[in-house]
Amino acid sequence: MMRTHQPTGTLTSLEAALAALLEGVGPVASRLVPLEEALGRVAAGTPPVASPLPPRDTAAIDGWACRALDLVGASGYSPVALPAAPAWVEAGDAMPQGCDCVLHVDLIDCDGPLSFAVGEAAPGQGVRRVGEDMAAHRPPVVEGEVIGAADLLVARKMRLSELAVRSPRVRVIDVAAANGETFSARFIAESVAASNATVTAIETVTRDAASVTAALAGEACDLLLLVGGTGDGRTDMTARALAQGGVLVAHRVAVRAGETTAIGRLGSTPLVALAGLPDHVFAGFLAFVQPALDRLSGRARRVSLTLPIARKIASRVGLAEIVLLAREKDNWVPLAVGDLSLEAMRLADAWLAVPGDSEGYAAGTPVAATLLRSPN
Repeated sequence: MMRTHQPTGTLTSLEAALAALLEGVGPVASRLVPLEEALGRVAAGTPPVASPLPPRDTAAIDGWACRALDLVGASGYSPVALPAAPAWVEAGDAMPQGCDCVLHVDLIDCDGPLSFAVGEAAPGQGVRRVGEDMAAHRPPVVEGEVIGAADLLVARKMRLSELAVRSPRVRVIDVAAANGETFSARFIAESVAASNATVTAIETVTRDAASVTAALAGEACDLLLLVGGTGDGRTDMTARALAQGGVLVAHRVAVRAGETTAIGRLGSTPLVALAGLPDHVFAGFLAFVQPALDRLSGRARRVSLTLPIARKIASRVGLAEIVLLAREKDNWVPLAVGDLSLEAMRLADAWLAVPGDSEGYAAGTPVAATLLRSPN
């Protein structure tokens, strides 16, 4: 792995920087959490449950539990006397022994000493069979997928109280600007939390190399993020502190927004230092932080969608450019290319990175974009 940063003015490609950041990084250890804390987390491997769902035939509707063979030929014009009084069941009740269907309330006449059926039913009608919801020996959640409400429903039906998840621990160090603004640090912390990770701390340090270096020695984590101080300002000391501490891998990446992003490695812990402006933070989150979180959490995939672009995307050769897109009918409409306004960040439905060797895409070109508003 490269251990020294490149000379001033030299840019590391987005692909090379990301590969260096993720080198040797694997999923964190799983841990069990109560179901109430599992929603939105990435599922780890959970042993299959032996019992099927439902574990026995159950009523799918409210009505009369019957045997289909006893109903043959029954109609409103030709009622059929039943050999025994039917049992009333509510939806979800276990089916009585010997019964294989459920008739609606108005298809049985129980007013006299005998019960009459005025309608037929096939075996299984109105019944949810054993294993119809889930076969035996199936895991309650799919490893690598984000746990949703339906997963929790299955887990509760299986009488589970906990699920195994992977949730990386992330420290955020705010290399504070002179004006004391903390918007970007809070934004990255909230973005991390929304990506199934756990923010262990948001720490603020002053803009000097000694303070940044001291902060690096804090609580152990799975991913370390620094915000601010990566540029060419007189007080921008973050990259210098990382280089002096021997943890800098690359500073200045051929990506826009976020050219002054730095990446590093503190022992085995990946590190990303983001420029302090919100659009640089957002671009760095998409390009570096999110892939690192996905690797650490063992996330299987992110949802992408291929649509034609409504108008041309022009890009500079030599720089990968972050593009924010909104979906309008069956097209991607570019909202921002490289320069990301807060409005574009707020309204974007998806994003993509134009490769550094590309001049962009002509109108009508189908492009695959990663969804920001994932159904997961």
